[in-house]
Amino acid sequence: MCAFDKRWLLFNALYSNIYKEILLNYDGDNMSKAKYVNTMIGTVGDGQIEESHGGGKTYPGVCLPGGMVQLSPDTVTGGDNGSGYNYCHDTIEGFSFNHMSGIGWYGDLGNLQIMPVTNCESLRSGSNLYQPFKKGGKGWKSEFSHETEVTKAGYYSVELDRYNISTELTATEHTGLLRFTYPENEEAKLILNFSRRIGGKADFQKINIVSDSRIEGTIVCTPKGGGFGHGHGKITYNYHFVCEFSVPAKEMRFFSDEEFLSEGLNTLEGEDLGIVACFGDLSEKLVVRCAVSYVDLDGAKNNLQKEDFGFDFDKVRETAVSKWENAFGILDVTGDNQKDLEVFYTCLYHVLLDPRISSDVDGRFAIKDNVYTADGYKQRTVFSGWDVYRSEFPLLAIIKPDMVHDEINSLLRIADINNSSFPRWELLGIDASCMVGDPGLIVIADAILKGFNTYDIKRTYEIAKASIFSQKELNGKAFHSIRPNCEEYFKDAFIPEELSDTLEYLLADYTMAKLAEKLGKKEDAEYFYSRVERYKDNYDKKQGFMIPRNKNGEFDTIEDRYYDDGCVESNIFQQGWFAPYDVKGLSELFGEKRTLELLEEFFDRAELRALWNDDYNHSNEPCHNITHYFSILGYPERTQYWTRRVQKESYNTDAYGFCGNEDVGQLSAWFVLSAIGFAQVCPADNKYYINTPLFKKSELKLNKSYHSCKNLESFSVECDKDPLEYPYIKEAFYNGKKVDKAYLTYEEITDGGVLKINLSKEPVKSF
Repeated sequence: MCAFDKRWLLFNALYSNIYKEILLNYDGDNMSKAKYVNTMIGTVGDGQIEESHGGGKTYPGVCLPGGMVQLSPDTVTGGDNGSGYNYCHDTIEGFSFNHMSGIGWYGDLGNLQIMPVTNCESLRSGSNLYQPFKKGGKGWKSEFSHETEVTKAGYYSVELDRYNISTELTATEHTGLLRFTYPENEEAKLILNFSRRIGGKADFQKINIVSDSRIEGTIVCTPKGGGFGHGHGKITYNYHFVCEFSVPAKEMRFFSDEEFLSEGLNTLEGEDLGIVACFGDLSEKLVVRCAVSYVDLDGAKNNLQKEDFGFDFDKVRETAVSKWENAFGILDVTGDNQKDLEVFYTCLYHVLLDPRISSDVDGRFAIKDNVYTADGYKQRTVFSGWDVYRSEFPLLAIIKPDMVHDEINSLLRIADINNSSFPRWELLGIDASCMVGDPGLIVIADAILKGFNTYDIKRTYEIAKASIFSQKELNGKAFHSIRPNCEEYFKDAFIPEELSDTLEYLLADYTMAKLAEKLGKKEDAEYFYSRVERYKDNYDKKQGFMIPRNKNGEFDTIEDRYYDDGCVESNIFQQGWFAPYDVKGLSELFGEKRTLELLEEFFDRAELRALWNDDYNHSNEPCHNITHYFSILGYPERTQYWTRRVQKESYNTDAYGFCGNEDVGQLSAWFVLSAIGFAQVCPADNKYYINTPLFKKSELKLNKSYHSCKNLESFSVECDKDPLEYPYIKEAFYNGKKVDKAYLTYEEITDGGVLKINLSKEPVKSF
């Protein structure tokens, strides 16, 4: 089809009922990758069918790459359904403007929930477990069918069966749009629920009805109302919004605690506020657009003005799809397997959701009640550090270095503001302190060693060192360290009764040693290198595994390899492999022959599709990248075998498509990076170990602002045969030179060029 014919087709479609289908399914040059994205993948949450593959806890709604607004349907408020949506549910309670993807710990956000209704008189959703339903009944929630859901990058739609209302969603970076088609001869209404919050409820709301088509307000959320970890994450934020209707409301009325309040109120403050807006019998579609800000109302207004498409829903949707298509343009893969392509681009979609923008269009951002300005970068949020240092940031450093640049500056800014360690698990500038270790240091050190240096490295090093030694003071002010103030750790490099904590902190110390070495701090480097060697002290020769130790340094007595005391979301068989900076030394501890036997058992006993395993457990991060230990030990063919098994068995194309929490991009990033053909086993180590790619050809665009591009402005991996039929590597050539090692360095990849791989049906030990 010629270019003129394509334009004519789209022009006519704008004025026909088939526009929606053409836009969503169009297979032309401008829709080459976004068409593979299925945002329904991984949307199973709490209470999933146990024997099924699931528990990803993603959401199916809309956003732009790294956008502040992440607008999605909500099926429930409560339980361990951190995204607000669970595929296993059959009702929708509304659509809210900010969500977290792939997380546990009961979630957070989910503010400004809007629900279209017709003949409903109830003033509770009926599926919010945090706000008791006093009057009972069905609530305003509506039944729906997955068969009516359309889930694409930048677009979502569903039919609300109870009301016969068609609902569509799309978004810009700071604004969300909803379009509702109501049935004829029915009273069209909107319920705006301002007290709703995924992990609890908002503490306070101040709402102003500006006109019959505009509402403004502020929603205050603190740990008192719950939120992340039922309040244990200590997350506090203010959510400001401007909400406009394409059709003026005939009436708007406040309600609170399931009761309508006096008529004529235009401004109200309270703890449980909502509005019912009535539009009469609508013969046209109702479009609602809401701009948001975590700073103030002026920020929301400015965001709306700068991203103003009016109420042209189709234009916003078209722009959103185009932005996703451009984002996917950084990585092009060639293959015929439609399932693999769907999983790949959906995983790439999830990789690009976070860390998301938390600053307004003018660069301002807020932490609690204080306002700051990001200069030369975009402030970002949602840093699930313990997860994402393993594959997400090694991948982003290659395909989206600007996001890494933003996130390093964001983490450093937060640490500077708080005079504290880099955050471990950050949400809206607050360290929820979820999980263990010092992942902020790990990510930053890895980035500096890769040449990311557009920030104060001296200050960065000061913070890292103060954190490691749990200093009480830095630069004349009280310093807050996430590290344990533990005599045993300072003296003997272990934390009593905590194997996971010990090994995670030692990895962070290894990255600090590499950083000190790069910065010419010889004494510091020698000190940290000597400390990390002491991971070996945690191996008990008698029991044959890494074992937690008590305060006296003595080993606990274990029943078997699945003993899990002192292990975070793991057991000693899983956590005991965790010395990624010295895999060969670890093998010597275990015995080289026994190491290989244990590794084979580790993978062979696992049910790779299962939600949880006591052996290799892909659903949780401590096991990630152990597939590539074989290559380090001289058996790359076993890396090739097991990586392919995990790719094919731990990922699928439906709501059960992730075998566990997707974890803010980490589970997806592992797949994307391995599909290209790599894994960075150890942070701050520039080696990307090679596995058999999933596709015959992959090409990624490099960024000259961050990468040397010495050879080319792209890096390609090309296979001579179909890797699905020929799963083993026979030999490889990088820019024409034979590869004599099982990895490429970060520098070789970002210099640009071509990695050509010749494949075999049978294992080849010589590679």
